[in-house]
Amino acid sequence: MPDVQLVLRSTRVVTPEGVRPASVTVADGRIVAVLPHDAEVPVGARLEDVGDDALLPGLVDTHVHVNDPGRSDWEGFWTATRAAAAGGITTLVDMPLNSLPPTTTVGNLRVKQEVARSKAHIDVGFWGGALPDNVKDLRPLHDAGVFGFKCFLSPSGVDEFPELDHDRLTASMAEIAGFGGLLIVHAEDPHELGLAPRLSGPKYADFLQTRPQVSEDSAIEGLIALARRLGARVHILHLSSSGALPLIAAAKREGVRLSVETCPHYLTLTAEEVPDGASEFKCCPPIREAANQDLLWAALADGTIDCVVTDHSPSTVDLKTSDFATAWGGISSLQLSLSAIWTEAARRGHGIEDVVRWMSERTANLAGLDRKGAIAPGRDADFAVLATDETFTVDPAALQHRNRITAYAGKTLRGVVKSTWLRGERVYDPALDDRFTEPTGRLLERTN
Repeated sequence: MPDVQLVLRSTRVVTPEGVRPASVTVADGRIVAVLPHDAEVPVGARLEDVGDDALLPGLVDTHVHVNDPGRSDWEGFWTATRAAAAGGITTLVDMPLNSLPPTTTVGNLRVKQEVARSKAHIDVGFWGGALPDNVKDLRPLHDAGVFGFKCFLSPSGVDEFPELDHDRLTASMAEIAGFGGLLIVHAEDPHELGLAPRLSGPKYADFLQTRPQVSEDSAIEGLIALARRLGARVHILHLSSSGALPLIAAAKREGVRLSVETCPHYLTLTAEEVPDGASEFKCCPPIREAANQDLLWAALADGTIDCVVTDHSPSTVDLKTSDFATAWGGISSLQLSLSAIWTEAARRGHGIEDVVRWMSERTANLAGLDRKGAIAPGRDADFAVLATDETFTVDPAALQHRNRITAYAGKTLRGVVKSTWLRGERVYDPALDDRFTEPTGRLLERTN
């Protein structure tokens, strides 16, 4: 066994068994042991005592649009991974669209990997994409290490990533099920969207009518039926509609291989608070009413919803026009997601261990990242140190995102990230003159 090089000590270490005082020993980038708080520090090891700040496993965000290359003026790996590190995220999985090229062939994956390799401040993995004409590319992408395949049932917003109709969805799902892969789906029914009012302008209430809950509910009902028939693993992306929750709960009880995520903006922002013309709040599916939000929280608490991810989907400022119909839909929250969720979770009576389960353990499990997501022996020594009772007011100028547009501007959030660690090395510390180290993130591939 290698000699212990680092001991991280806290009165509140979040472990799979609960929150407790502990000393965590690290050697060669991995956790060796979780020992009593007053354990003797091995000879030659460095002690980092963070006092009463919580020591969390680094967060794993499995829904991030980095857009690099091709649209790196929207977001790039350098800025995205710095923002993630500042938010306590140590692993992200990049979505296959909004970059040029999209991650829909092995060749395109290699392009993305080469661009990311020297820019990643944290670990980065990649989703592949399922398009109408690339069924033949799915198995090669799986063998090349992507973590699964994303598809849309309605237009994606970019021409190079078209949606799947029912027949092509069936063909893609059957192919992916055949090699034991995972299909992740933007679930809005184009038929129901087509029946919705076609409204434009600055009023958020009008925009909300254009993306009704029934569009999500109908799409998810169809996905459940198809997953049941094909025995496929399916993951529902960015759920915003509480109307689909009974369908999801019933499918899970039945044994359908279904998992579901939601996002910080659905859990912390409400339609009632969105000012007209404020398209920094626009995303698809949309932020819905407070009563809907309460039901999402209840479903997260009881396990109907599995996890929370950002769906960090940035754009340049000029694309965020005051017309909700034409403005780019996406909310950037990599740097703020932990604090935003902890603020609301604590208000609703949840503990920091719940946040870790939703944003680290279950997201790592979703992607099959068995070395991430927990403070336990053998796992990567990825940590976030969080001052859970400290607060801050969101200043867009302080964000690391390339385009500092945020729906959280001016909000007071609870929970300040004091440092972030990747494989036992500090990669972010706001108390230092140079808050970030040089990029040391690795490119991850699926291994099971």
